[in-house]
Amino acid sequence: MPKIVTLPGDGIGPEVTAAAVEVLREVAPDLTFEEHAIGGAAYDAHGDPFPQRTRDALEHADAVLLGTVGGAQNSPWNSLPRPMRPESGLLALRKALGCYANLRPVRVQPGLEHLSPLKPELARGVDILIVRELLGGVYFDGDRKIDGDTAYNTMRYTTPEVERVAKMAFWAAEQRKGRVTSVDKANVLEVSELWRRDVQALRDREYRSIHLNHEYVDSVAMLIVSDPSRYDVIVTENLFGDILSDLAAVIPGSLGLMPSASLGDGAGLFEPIHGSAPDIAGKGIANPAAAIMSAAMLLRHGLGRSDAANQIERAVALALREEPTRDLGGQADTKTFTNAVLEAMGTPVG
Repeated sequence: MPKIVTLPGDGIGPEVTAAAVEVLREVAPDLTFEEHAIGGAAYDAHGDPFPQRTRDALEHADAVLLGTVGGAQNSPWNSLPRPMRPESGLLALRKALGCYANLRPVRVQPGLEHLSPLKPELARGVDILIVRELLGGVYFDGDRKIDGDTAYNTMRYTTPEVERVAKMAFWAAEQRKGRVTSVDKANVLEVSELWRRDVQALRDREYRSIHLNHEYVDSVAMLIVSDPSRYDVIVTENLFGDILSDLAAVIPGSLGLMPSASLGDGAGLFEPIHGSAPDIAGKGIANPAAAIMSAAMLLRHGLGRSDAANQIERAVALALREEPTRDLGGQADTKTFTNAVLEAMGTPVG
């Protein structure tokens, strides 16, 4: 039986993770689940945002389902030394799993264009997959320091790091429309020159059927909201991908609609991209759609069960139309929306 390690984390993480697990249990009753701590909750319980017992559990996991990590801006966790902060636990988790490619789909469901802040004619038909490099760049490079009134971080990439995430993007494009946009800042950054060179060389060598385009990150930041349908698969480095994927996340209408999958050498990591929303934690009103759709990505990319993933995604789309949550202008709370998803899958609800 496949083993899923769940890491509910902080804030609304436990609530949305519970909703996702409920849906997974219904669509895939053979799965087993084992819960462990991560982030601020792990620090409070064990003095470490990524404790050893959580690390050990990952060794036998087939997939990992994460909730959210972190607290409010004024949280006491933010005054801890950087290695003890919740976000450091998340970075260590990604590294431990070898998850070098983060896949974030940005899709406007038919009939839900009105949820987008964009004009309906711009939002209609948007279907973008952002592939973000996840283990390199300024977030992970050890050449960093604050020295008096001077500070620096270093962005560094090697050809193998660029090629492995580009391969993931080209593979994804083969399943979609066959178009990849590689995003960089090659006009001013040497690391981007290497990025562009290596992505182009890989395409010319192994993926000649893919149409590859190179664009600067500042141009993409404008075009992704003014002409989003121009994009199919976007691949970029860690910092640019972090910013662009959060920008694109508003297109469907809410961060509560944005799932993700982080893939690499071992078990995949699946999580909603929204924050911990401590202001509504424990109130039962969080939107669990992104967590539930992350569970669908777990089935598809982690366990190879595309039919079950499709079933969940169709049910979520129907529930969004019939029982939208409060962040989408509706009245549904977490449980009401989860029940609507279960009903849409044909599951009796008590």
